[in-house]
Amino acid sequence: MGLPRARFYSREELVAARNGWKQQGKRVVFTNGCYDLLHPGHVRLLERARSMGDVLILALNTDASVQRLKGPSRPLLSQQERVAQAMALEAVDAVTLFDEDTPRELIAAVLPDVLIKGADWAHFIAGREEVEAAGGQVLALPLEPGYSTTGIVEEILRRPAETVSP
Repeated sequence: MGLPRARFYSREELVAARNGWKQQGKRVVFTNGCYDLLHPGHVRLLERARSMGDVLILALNTDASVQRLKGPSRPLLSQQERVAQAMALEAVDAVTLFDEDTPRELIAAVLPDVLIKGADWAHFIAGREEVEAAGGQVLALPLEPGYSTTGIVEEILRRPAETVSP
């Protein structure tokens, strides 16, 4: 990974930056997730999300939040590692962390112009009500077939361990 192209923001810094972007007339897009094992499906979703605005915010679950959602064996990568990866992605402009089980409070504070989730979350998009009430748009984008962190982990565990000769 090269130098980070995005910036990390605390919640307070992100809200202040959002106000600045709004004053500049920039269209702000927000998405979130664990991004526990970055794969091409994540990258393509982020690229599509970024194409819908001027600034893309990626909010990542903290380690504690991932563990509550996915179980004690997750996350595979620490929040510091996941933040570093996210900041290196060309599509991402701003990265932040949230410790709650959903980013509803963060979304309500930021009020992006566009809120995006993958289609696997179309049944429940945290922050939908707040964004729509503020006149924003909420979209569930189709997923890249064949990619899911859980599927990748399951495939790795199914593979036989390689034997090493002494």
